[in-house]
Amino acid sequence: MDQKDIDRIIEMAWEDRTPFEAIKIQLGISEAEVVSVMRRELKKSSFIL
Repeated sequence: MDQKDIDRIIEMAWEDRTPFEAIKIQLGISEAEVVSVMRRELKKSSFIL
């Protein structure tokens, strides 16, 4: 997974209108993997809602 993929995952997950199902179909990663990427890539204060 390159930085472009990571950026796209975060962008899609950040949008409230994009369900995890759509991310899985388009990018082939599960909800748990999306959460893992976001925890790894974002500051804790940005990740926690």
